[in-house]
Amino acid sequence: MDDEEIEKIKENCDNKEYMMDAIKKVPWVACYASERLLNDKEIILESAKSDGQILYYASERLRNDKDVVRVAVENKGIIIKYASYELRDNKEIAEIAVNQNKEAYYFLTPRLKEDEDIKKLAGK
Repeated sequence: MDDEEIEKIKENCDNKEYMMDAIKKVPWVACYASERLLNDKEIILESAKSDGQILYYASERLRNDKDVVRVAVENKGIIIKYASYELRDNKEIAEIAVNQNKEAYYFLTPRLKEDEDIKKLAGK
């Protein structure tokens, strides 16, 4: 993606249809979405399907959305560090994250770090 294409994306950062099309081609461009669109579940889910890093840019509300966090950690487990405390304490989400990247273990809640199943997945 060249500078001209990125500028076009920045100019259309609040246009949901434009951003959705751009994300389908290049998922990481979601980081240029407007604050409003970073709070849009459809936009964030589309990007998270292949770029879990988008959770870093997602709104606080979506960092606490189980569907969004699940999709993000399925392809980038370590990104669980940006999920809400509640979801970092969710065993199902934790298992997905640790299965994808054992380092995700370090970002779980103290309770889950003591869970025998989670410890086993993390090799602890």
